[in-house]
Amino acid sequence: MNRSPLSLSSALRMAVGSAVAVLAALLLAAPPAAAHPMPHSVLLLDVHEASVTAELDLPLGDFSRASGIALDDTTTAGQLSARAPAVRRYLAAHLHPTTRDGKAWAVTIGAMALSRAEQTSTGVYRELTVRATLTPPPGGDVRRFVLDYDAIVHQVVTHTVLVSVRQDWAAGKVAGDGRNGAAQVGVIGIDTRSMTIAPLTVDLAGGSVWSGTYAMFRLGAEHILEGTDHLLFLLILLLPAPLRATGNRWRGTVGTRTALGRIARTTLAFTLGHSLALAVSAFGRLDIPAQPVEAFIAFSILVGAVHAVRPLFPGREAVIAGVFGLGHGLAFSLTLAEMKLSTTQLTLSLAGFNLGIECIQLVLVLLALPSLICLVRLRRHSAVRTAGALLTAGLALGWLLDRLGLPNPVARTADSAGTHTSQLLLALAVTALLATLWMITHPRGEGSGAPRRHPYARPAVQDQP
Repeated sequence: MNRSPLSLSSALRMAVGSAVAVLAALLLAAPPAAAHPMPHSVLLLDVHEASVTAELDLPLGDFSRASGIALDDTTTAGQLSARAPAVRRYLAAHLHPTTRDGKAWAVTIGAMALSRAEQTSTGVYRELTVRATLTPPPGGDVRRFVLDYDAIVHQVVTHTVLVSVRQDWAAGKVAGDGRNGAAQVGVIGIDTRSMTIAPLTVDLAGGSVWSGTYAMFRLGAEHILEGTDHLLFLLILLLPAPLRATGNRWRGTVGTRTALGRIARTTLAFTLGHSLALAVSAFGRLDIPAQPVEAFIAFSILVGAVHAVRPLFPGREAVIAGVFGLGHGLAFSLTLAEMKLSTTQLTLSLAGFNLGIECIQLVLVLLALPSLICLVRLRRHSAVRTAGALLTAGLALGWLLDRLGLPNPVARTADSAGTHTSQLLLALAVTALLATLWMITHPRGEGSGAPRRHPYARPAVQDQP
């Protein structure tokens, strides 16, 4: 059978039809395109002795869609304040902690604020942060409970809530501990098969007072190591300890025993000063503004640096260390105040935190001691001391301006030194070793400007009477 030849127009129609069919098949067979990742909620728990504090971090867009409360990227703090009662009612209706046997906890929704946040792959978004206090009924266990929370998930089915413990004193997890971040305990989300939201059972490991006390000891040690301003104040005050003041200048040196006594008294006075302020402010639950305290610390370093160049209070370094130590103790207390501990926990925390500070402080002073004694034996010890004091004064001035509201690169550089604690300890240890070896190989008198007798010189002969 003869077939008529295919016309050009028919061929074009077939080609176009085939292309359309292939494209449709590819589109139908391809997996659906992934949507832009949406931010999830975060619920941070701080476990106290008789209650649990919760911080709810909610993506503002998802929260507004789920709650029907008008909040968006243009919402101001004043507008949030006007809508705060509605936000509290909504969250109270969707946050239900209970005991294992179903007894309801009391929920108090507290302060709220707006901020900018960013999660992996989401970009920057607006976030609503709300604080809540969860209190169990009599006999309830703050370490074992059921958390029923569906503030956004019940409306936005792709949403998830990451629940983590940020602070748990009895388990040795304290806020501010650089070694441990928040520990995730579970995820709340919708079960797509049953379309239900299962409550999260929170079951924390057993805690003890020893875990909390040791965690505070470690935090105190880290706090003094990372607090370069505290260390710098003590070291600059110890710098002129081996020197003798004459008039308004440092001239000559004192004996090693006298220098050691000055160093011991100054260190002890600083310890007593900041320990006293730490105890009073912690037990008195004083609400101390951070800015003037931090500015006072910078000023104390500046005074110590000037004293290292020209004696301002010779022989009274211990008194000055004790007075300025009060201010440094107030700065330490800001760390404890943020934890909202019970009286028992606060007492043990104060002991552990203070002991951690003192142990590291003692180690650092012992490491610095050989260098302080060795320095005054150098021919150009005055120039070295002055250079160190001027450098310290520059850093202190940078800190002071920064803490008075004038940020500057000097303060940022000085603060960054606290992130290199391992290198700091290594440098102090090496310097201490070298200084010790130098003093052993250069007995007192050598290298200090004293005239040396030629080894072949004949002793002077006295005139005979």
